[in-house]
This record gives sequence, structure tokens and C-alpha cells, in this order.
Amino acid sequence: MKFLIMNGAGNRFGVFDARQTPGFTLSDAQTIEIAKPGGKMMGEKGADQIVILRAPKSPDADIFMEIRNQKGFEVDACGNATRTTAWLHMRDAKTDTCVVETNDGLLYCTRAGEFEISVDMGPPKLDWAQIPLEEPMHTHHIDVKLGPIDNPVLSNPGAVSMGNPHCVFFVEDFEQVKPHLAGPMIEFHPLFPEQVNVGFARVDADDRIRLKVWERGVGMTLACGTGACAAVVAAHRQKRTGRDVTVEVDGGTLHIYWRESDDHVIMTGPVELESEGSV
Repeated sequence: MKFLIMNGAGNRFGVFDARQTPGFTLSDAQTIEIAKPGGKMMGEKGADQIVILRAPKSPDADIFMEIRNQKGFEVDACGNATRTTAWLHMRDAKTDTCVVETNDGLLYCTRAGEFEISVDMGPPKLDWAQIPLEEPMHTHHIDVKLGPIDNPVLSNPGAVSMGNPHCVFFVEDFEQVKPHLAGPMIEFHPLFPEQVNVGFARVDADDRIRLKVWERGVGMTLACGTGACAAVVAAHRQKRTGRDVTVEVDGGTLHIYWRESDDHVIMTGPVELESEGSV
């Protein structure tokens, strides 16, 4: 079958095209081995996620996307992987649209450029039970702190689900916060029964955010599409930005627009095909 290495704004994926091989599966151990940095398949950089493309289950979809992280377990959403999957289908089918099916539902994608894809990520999930949180609370601001109680280093984050749970802190200085150290402490906070992706967002203007993300089961990544969507939703809910925001991540730039008309989040960003072969 085809095996491709792709990235979306630096978020790197090993992609198995199993559309013609329905019996293909990967164990947790195999996924971990394939994704690890320095491995035979993904090279020195490794993979943030392993993606398996399958024939769609829904008659309304063009392709099904199965996503597994570095720790081997399956996750329901990945915005950057959705763009790479849609781009592959568009290239192969010679079309400018694609409906990607995930465990969280259908995602409608359109071509925005030769190597740029827009994805309708749907409405954000904002109720505490949808994210999910361990107990009822408003999600504009949740009671999670890191550091001394009277002078915490991090506090007052917003909680959002974009098909996976996100906790977004707003910071002024990344060096002071140290996301690579703070991220794993928040990921396993007891408030999050399914663990959580942790965003660290610096608001530079009403329409611009600088973002770093610690992904659950992965660690620090160059980009996180759902994290960028969550950051804009959380920022607007806390009256920090507008709805139309450019999000700069370590691997590139994503454009996020939270439409007021239908509550849908539209993510637009780049796709890169690093290599393509067979296994």
C-alpha cells in the first residue's frame, strides 16, 4: 500500500493509504515504533500522528481518517491531518472539494490554493460535559492554576472541544511560562478525565495570536490545527480578540475564522508532501 510522509504547518504525519486494504490494522506497539523519532519509516523527526486512510463509512463522505498519536491510542480529531487527507483525496480524484469522515463526524474541505486547504471544523463544543470536564462549570474561564495559589504562573484558561479537549492559557512571556514543562502537568490534571491538549496563547493584536501547544500523548508540536481553533474560540469568548484571527505556530501560519452566522470554525492552512512510496 501507499505510505506517505506529510505535514501541515510542521505537524508531521505518517500516512497509510488503506482504502483498498480494509483489513489493515496497527497495534499500539506498532504505532509507537513507526512514529518514534529516529525510526526506519519516519526518520529522525518521527511523526506527531499516524494516519490510516480508509473507505468511508458514511455515504456522504469521500474518505475516512483514522488517527493515532505517538503513544498508540486513537484520537477523534486532528485539524492539520484533516487538511493533508483532504489534499490527497483532491489530488487523486482531481477535484477541489472533499468530505473527510472522522470518529467525531464529517468535515467539509475546499481547496484554497495549490497546497492550501480550508476545513469547516464545525461549531466548537463549549459545555463542560462535551469537552469533557470532571464537574459542571462555566468554560469561559475554568479553575485551573499552576504555581503559588496567591501568585500563579498560569491561571484562568478557557476550555474548548474541537473534537478533542483543549485548555487554553493566555500568556505574555513564553520563557517565563515554559510550555514544555507546564504542558505535561496540566495534561493529566484531574479535571480532565480524557487528558487535555494545552495551549499557550500570546495575543499580539485583535487579529493575531502566537501559539504553542502541548498535545496530549505527543508533547510539544510545531503546529496543532484544533489547538489553533480552540485558541481563537477561547480568546474571543474572553474578549481578547475578534473572530477572524491569524495564528502563528512554530511550524507556520494558520488562519482561523469563527463564523458568527452559523457558529462554525473555518481553518485554512498549508499542506506539504514530504515523500511518497509503498510498504
